[in-house]
Amino acid sequence: MTDLNDIRDVTTLKERIAAELSAARDRTLAYTDTDDYLLTRQHSPLMSPLVWDLAHVGNFEELWVLRKAAGLPPMRPELDDLYDAFTHPREDRPSLPLLGPEEARRYISDVRSRTYDVLDTVDFDDPDPLRGGGHVFGLVLQHEHQHAETMLATLQLSRQPGVVGDGTLPPARTRSRSESPEVHIPGGIFTMGAGAAAGLGAASRPWAYDNERPAHRMFLGSYWIDRHPVTNGAYIAFIEAGGYREPQWWSPDGWEWVERSGVEAPLYWTKDEDTWWRLRFGRQEPVPEDEPVIHVSWYEADAYARWAGKRLPSEAEWEKACGGRLYPWGDQEPGPEHANLGHRASRPAPVGAFPEGASPYGVEQLVGDVWEWTDSCFRGYPGFRSFPYREYSEVFFGESYRVLRGGSWATHPSAIRTTFRNWDLPVRRQIFSGFRCARSELL
Repeated sequence: MTDLNDIRDVTTLKERIAAELSAARDRTLAYTDTDDYLLTRQHSPLMSPLVWDLAHVGNFEELWVLRKAAGLPPMRPELDDLYDAFTHPREDRPSLPLLGPEEARRYISDVRSRTYDVLDTVDFDDPDPLRGGGHVFGLVLQHEHQHAETMLATLQLSRQPGVVGDGTLPPARTRSRSESPEVHIPGGIFTMGAGAAAGLGAASRPWAYDNERPAHRMFLGSYWIDRHPVTNGAYIAFIEAGGYREPQWWSPDGWEWVERSGVEAPLYWTKDEDTWWRLRFGRQEPVPEDEPVIHVSWYEADAYARWAGKRLPSEAEWEKACGGRLYPWGDQEPGPEHANLGHRASRPAPVGAFPEGASPYGVEQLVGDVWEWTDSCFRGYPGFRSFPYREYSEVFFGESYRVLRGGSWATHPSAIRTTFRNWDLPVRRQIFSGFRCARSELL
């Protein structure tokens, strides 16, 4: 399969975009192919009702493709306020006069039909940054896949069995005794971020978001980073060593959160005598010790790293460990041998399952499986300019949000790359988040 970044022929690119849009919509409809009660109920104040996400992806698409890029008049202007993510907090959305499931499906279908018409006629050589290179289609494609992952997090919170399917994953490979659990990354200058341009071309990573730009050179000292994400087995050792009872391992805010919330383990975990169990999409199962730990907050990741005598990597250290490529293994589009992406199974793969996805340094599973918390706060890069709107990134800059990298098992391959930056509050655990550790080289 040809990477979207490398397609130069406009007809081929448009056909590929149409296919990707169709696949994204099939995914959205699959996750909302359930009874209306499950769609309209709010399963947690942290998340919207699924039916809100369903109509929101269509409203976002109408705004950016049909109105902004094509200049068409509004289809349903009365919906703009209801589905503006910044007007109504998630906890308030169930009280809004939202479209019902069937009406929402009709609306997003009508929008998509018109989007295909725009795709047929748009000039990808247009100097307008939305139309040029098909950027606006990448915007809505990634947006829909991001909401599909949000839907999966909501379905996990619903605790309803039988709604989300599973699949098979490769086993962990047998590692040699000589293979170190850490990888040394030499110090020096490297280029961080995506290219400055929004146009087509692999070097500019055309569908990268504004917060990934501009590319800039920076110096990092030498450091060590874990070869794999921290596993459930390793995290159990932290719990059983009293990790949640010892304030010395926690930041002041983290310890206040532990005392206030009473948290004692990752989200969805319980212990029955000597066995740890997890609830995964309504199914109880023993916690597999060789999988990356998932559903942990930044506070928990930070505490574990301190307990282990390490720290969380900065996002610059995480990105450098990828080797300066579009993906850790190179510029080739993700395949099943590279990473656990796109919901091939509804869980992380065992560590060591994807040796062909390693970076040039030998760091594995940087992409897929679990979003990895970093120690970095979410800020703009030097020379940052918001595009196409401030509310995607800029309004979140500051000390409140921590950066996550790499995507999860639920992230679609078209919505992730080594420069992609996710962010969330340090208390959040409903997302598919894990981590790996790092440490500075001792001089």
